[in-house]
Parts: sequence; C-alpha cells; structure tokens
Amino acid sequence: MLADKPPPGVIALIVSIVAYLALAQADNFIQLGQAESLAISILFVLLIINLAFQLSFQVEYVAERLKEPYGTMILTISAVIIEVVIIVMMLSHTSSTTLARDAIYSAVMLDINGILGLCAIIGGIKYGEVEYNVNSGNTYIVMIMTALGISMVLPAFLPAEHWRVYSMFTIVTMSVFYALFLKMQTGRHRAYFSYRDQHQSSSAEAASGRMSNDVRWSILYMLAGIVTIGFLSEEMSIHMDAGLTGSGVPPIVAAIVVAIIAASPEVLTALKAAVNNRMQTVVNIALGATLSTVILTVPVIEAIALIEDRPLIVGLSPTQIVMTFLTLIVATINLHDGETNAIEGMTHFVLFMAFAMLAALGM
Repeated sequence: MLADKPPPGVIALIVSIVAYLALAQADNFIQLGQAESLAISILFVLLIINLAFQLSFQVEYVAERLKEPYGTMILTISAVIIEVVIIVMMLSHTSSTTLARDAIYSAVMLDINGILGLCAIIGGIKYGEVEYNVNSGNTYIVMIMTALGISMVLPAFLPAEHWRVYSMFTIVTMSVFYALFLKMQTGRHRAYFSYRDQHQSSSAEAASGRMSNDVRWSILYMLAGIVTIGFLSEEMSIHMDAGLTGSGVPPIVAAIVVAIIAASPEVLTALKAAVNNRMQTVVNIALGATLSTVILTVPVIEAIALIEDRPLIVGLSPTQIVMTFLTLIVATINLHDGETNAIEGMTHFVLFMAFAMLAALGM
C-alpha cells in the first residue's frame, strides 16, 4: 500500500501539465511571431527547471535512503536521463548538427568548473581544508579523461567517411566501460566513493516501516516528472527554434539551457553538502554527473544518428578542446591529495567564467 499522502511537489507536476496543455495550444489562438515564440520558450524553460528542482527533492530523499555510492549514482543518472530526453526532443525539431555536442560540453563545464568550483569555495570559506576520499577523485578524473578523449576529442580529427564505424565503436566501448565502472563502484571498490567521518549520519539506517512506501511515492513521482519534462521539452524546442532563428543569439545558448536544466536536480544537493562539510558528496555529484553525461549521453546520441542516418558532430571544436584540457588538468592537480579549499575552488570557477565568456562570443 502506498503512503497516505503524495510527496511534496505534486502540485508543481500538476501545474506543469496544465501549463503544457495551455501553452501547447497557444498558436491556435494567437498569431505567434518571433518574440512571442521566444517568450513561450522561456516559460517552458522555467516550467522545466521548476519541475526539475522538485524532482531533486525526491531524488535526494531516495539517495539518502540508499546511501553511498548508490545515492549519488541515482542523482547523476536521473540528471543524465533528463538531459538525454531534452536533447532527443530538441534534435527532432532542429537542423543543428552540434546541439548534442555543445550540450554535453556545457554540462562538463557546469559540473566540474561550476558546481565543483562553487562548492569548494563555499566549503573552503566555511571550514578551511575540506576532505574527501582521494581515490574517488582520481578514479573519476582518469575515467572522464578516457571517455572524453575517445568519444569527443578523437572524433574531431576523424575523416567524415568513417563516422558510422567509429560511432558503433563508441557505443559499444562506452556501454561496456560504464557497466564495468558500475560493477566496481557498487562492488569491490565501493569504499572509493564514500568518506566516513564525524560529519556523516547513520540515521538513514534507522528507517521506519513507512520508508519503503515513501520511496515508492518518490520513484513514481520521478518517473512522472521525467515523462512530463519530455513533453515540455518538445514544445520548448519548437518555440525556441522559432524564437532564436535569425536573432543573432549564439547557437550554443540552446545547448547551455539544456545543461542548466539537466544540472538543476544536482545543484541544491551539492550546495547543501558543501555547507554541511560533505565534500565527498560534492565530488560524487560533480564528477559522477560529468562521467555519466559523457559515457551515457554520447552513445544514445550516436545510436539515434545511426538509426536516422543523420550525421551529428560530436567532436569538440578547437576552443572546446582547449577548455576541456585546461579543466581536466586543473582538476587532476586539485584533486590529487584528498583535500580542497577555496583557492582551488576559485581556479575552477574562473574557468567557468571563461566558458561563459566564450559562449557569449559564440565559441
């Protein structure tokens, strides 16, 4: 039997559905120009972000019950699912061949330089040196380097006629790579992704009999929310494409919107963890989300391209390769000792500001 009352956020889900039904029919009642289409797309973006934030509370609740490493695994995978859903919906209504690449690249910059950098600053200012399990940082970084190199850097130098064969190679390799990683993360090397100290609470182990019912409600809400986000994303992409066409806005802006929406369930959890001196959770969220984004989203996008026989550009541009290289080098240096501070966080946040500046310039 389910819990007596639904989880918080159901009202937001209902409002999103009603707003979708109303806004989706807007062009039947008024003549939509470019400005009107852009305004409606912004409304859809706000609805999706609000719903994603509501989802984050349910995901966080489930994560707390499952504990590490399963908790942040659920959080990061849910964010990737949202990102994949949005990208797929937007690809069906745009002729852009770089949307998926730019969205994944933006997510990497947002997760490592934005979330990790900001949380390190907050934790460093409040606590000085903030500790985490150094094995997790090293493991994540080397896997992110490998995944990015194979799926997004090497394709930039690949002749166009080989894209189908290399896409199939990428799909198989990334799928096996992630499956092995999950096996290690939840098995023999599970201790790499947890940090036991006085800041952690064992209250999750004292769950009551109602817990399973509440978790069931949360999972049902998450599934309903992701489906709703899919419908909202389709309408958002239609109106955004109409609103941005010919406006002079850099094409990467649409991709950044996707990355922001996908990361929104993670942001609150990461910030709370930083404030509560739980840097391990921040590392798991920021780097785990980056790895999941690259290693899961790229194969899905590649598979869609193969099925539709629609070549998509997944190879990073020269500017993006440089930014990615700088980000990973800085992360490797900062995460080598199991401690971080505000200075290290600032180096990442400066890189994030550089990413934002380059995006404004259309690069």
